[in-house]
Amino acid sequence: MIVLVLNSGSSSVKYQLFSMPDEMVICSGVIDRIGQLDSRIKHNSSKFNVDEQVEISDHKNALDYIVNLLKDRNNGAIDSIEEIEAVGHRVVHGGSTFKNTIEINLVVKSKIEELFTLAPLHNPANLEGINVAESIFTNAKQAAIFDTAFHHSIPEKAYKYAIPNDFLDKHKIRLYGFHGTSHKYVSERAIKYLGLENSKIITIHLGNGCSISAVKNGKSIDHSLGFSPANGLIMGTRSGDIDHSLIFYLVNTLKYDIEDVNRILQTESGMLGLTGYSDLRDIEKEALKGSTDCKLALDMNVYRIRKYIGSYIAAMNGLDCVVFTAGIGENSELIRKMVCKDMEFFGIEMDESKNSSKASDMMDISKENSKVKILVIPTNEELEIARQTFTLFNK
Repeated sequence: MIVLVLNSGSSSVKYQLFSMPDEMVICSGVIDRIGQLDSRIKHNSSKFNVDEQVEISDHKNALDYIVNLLKDRNNGAIDSIEEIEAVGHRVVHGGSTFKNTIEINLVVKSKIEELFTLAPLHNPANLEGINVAESIFTNAKQAAIFDTAFHHSIPEKAYKYAIPNDFLDKHKIRLYGFHGTSHKYVSERAIKYLGLENSKIITIHLGNGCSISAVKNGKSIDHSLGFSPANGLIMGTRSGDIDHSLIFYLVNTLKYDIEDVNRILQTESGMLGLTGYSDLRDIEKEALKGSTDCKLALDMNVYRIRKYIGSYIAAMNGLDCVVFTAGIGENSELIRKMVCKDMEFFGIEMDESKNSSKASDMMDISKENSKVKILVIPTNEELEIARQTFTLFNK
């Protein structure tokens, strides 16, 4: 089966074309910085490679560009669109409705749309990808793989909010968790590497969106993102944890419209609000030049991560491994170093020479005598999505 995987993030679209079940990658690519003037496309296949700056205005524009590459007359990865038998879509929020991978139909799309307000930076882009794919790959089956699914193992004491019971019972308001496909993939690789029957792992997914999970014996037991992918760690444009009374102060005292407050917290806060930049690569460069705002933002970002590490060690009564993954986690030597500094009390000791090396696959960057392993594992949400899509249509 030829499976196309579409992973639409808040500012990027990743894609891979797989031959399943042998998991051979036919082609892959990413368009990032969507909506900015310096959007970039990277496409790799056995026939040709593309790495160039392009102007991509939105996710529909990005998907159209990808399809043109797949169908390229001379260098395309496929001869015919009909070769693609299934398309697997990453969908961020599945609410309480979707706990497993599911074939997409009108009802599923309607439910995804109902969850727009809970994941306003993601679910709309996910649904756009589904609609475009359905219009192009008319003979292919379409599957939705939900970021929230991995976190349905979180116990009630961790997912329930301390608000009146009716809000959970009647309205399903609870912690759902996100980036589950990524946390599942890297935690399973870490468990295999550790060779432990029982394991206590903290997985740290750092990109434009950020999250951290406590994974005990392969099951998610707590997670930094909650009802929507807006709280927890400091992110590219999202504030992460704040005192909720701030919202009422902005509305009642400073007279902001509630929609403006939502926009501020979702798209104008986080690293962007602190520095004027949402991309950590730009922030690190400015910090090296002496920007006090950028230096402080990095300190704040790292401090929040370290607080969560401490709380999850307490929740699991120990720790075997810390995993860094996603764009920042995999590529920012500085962030990894800052997070692991002065953590010897917890048995976390980094080898800085290993941390500064570059690898395309898993890296163990802990000191030899470190009680806790520190791993850098490139996430492969696309492979995980391909596996689940193939399994769904080959039961």
